Amino acid sequence: MIVNLSEQHSLVSNWVSELRDVNVQGDRMRFRRNLERIGEVAAYEISKRLPHKTVEIPTPLGTHDSKVLEFQPVLATILRAGLPMHNGMLNYFDKADNAFISAYRKHHRDGSFEISLEYMSCPSLENRIVIISDPMLATGASIVKTIQYMKDEGTPKEIHVVVAIACTMGIEYIQRECGDDIHIWCGDIDEELTAKGYIVPGLGDAGDLAFGTKMQS
Repeated sequence: MIVNLSEQHSLVSNWVSELRDVNVQGDRMRFRRNLERIGEVAAYEISKRLPHKTVEIPTPLGTHDSKVLEFQPVLATILRAGLPMHNGMLNYFDKADNAFISAYRKHHRDGSFEISLEYMSCPSLENRIVIISDPMLATGASIVKTIQYMKDEGTPKEIHVVVAIACTMGIEYIQRECGDDIHIWCGDIDEELTAKGYIVPGLGDAGDLAFGTKMQS
């Protein structure tokens, strides 16, 4: 399942336009907050699909049969760029378990790169609903490697991927490598990917825009 949130929410479209805008990107706080808000909307939309149960809640004047989540999801994010979106989802799934993955592009002198995944901290993922956040889904290699790495820690019941901007090629790569049962929620979808694996028109490097430039490894 692929969902383009910009087609459903004018606010998401507005936030994505600010993420893209070179005249707005210099405001790091605003950039992070827009990512966070996209994460919040995605969490709300995903919550509609999660199983609920009815529990009896005591009130000062009686009791009420209320619907609550039957199971808490595991919110996973790819460091460092995914942190604002992760925080947005955590604002809504405030009782969720959490997982953190260190995955990045390790560049070579010839201009090529590989995905290096060096660290993961997570609870048991067996039969859990897992929601992975990362602002950019370009080639899809980071997400695929993360999903494969996670499955070594257990077999999730469902996997959702939440991104601000996705490239069609990256979506297709995830479906090829991981199956079409991965649910992908996008702030927007672009068609073009450069030879170096960057989305066009995209928005640039989300991690640098959110947290500052880094040394190349």
